[in-house]
Amino acid sequence: MTKPNERLFVVTGGPGAGKTTLLAALAAEGHRIAPEAGRAIIRDQLAIDGPALPWRDRGLFAELMLGFDMRSHGEAQTSMAAVFFDRGIPDTIGYLRLCGLEVPGHLDRAARAFRYASIVFAAPPWREIYAQDAERKQDFAEAERTYDAVTAAYREHGYELVELPRVNVERRVAFVLERVRRLASDR
Repeated sequence: MTKPNERLFVVTGGPGAGKTTLLAALAAEGHRIAPEAGRAIIRDQLAIDGPALPWRDRGLFAELMLGFDMRSHGEAQTSMAAVFFDRGIPDTIGYLRLCGLEVPGHLDRAARAFRYASIVFAAPPWREIYAQDAERKQDFAEAERTYDAVTAAYREHGYELVELPRVNVERRVAFVLERVRRLASDR
């Protein structure tokens, strides 16, 4: 397993738990963000009526997410400042397991080679803010199962999960930045 990159921070969790809102707030404060692969791929595939949609071909969708996340990881390597990711490579492992699909060996190798910071922020399921939209078709029960699957994949790959509090976005931003500062001072 490759050494963690303590400047690359993942925010993971089930859909509708406030990850993207948190990342938008971090970006508004000037922090560098890597967008979520799944949403970008769904938008692109819908625009071209493509086959790589989770409701058409989950395996192909997962392969495109892997490629997107590997590229995002590589681009973030050039940053000397912290970069915050809306999901990471282990999320795709959790996704495949949630779907009952086999995790290909190359995906597991990618999760071990393309490392993020040793701590991963996990947004727990939060019914009060959960909403479906054009790209988020899962119900709340599936959001909970997704949380369990993706957090298990991160644990399996040696990450420490830090659960985000169920508080407003300003307090979540402060929480994340304090943990990042603490990690930096411990190095």
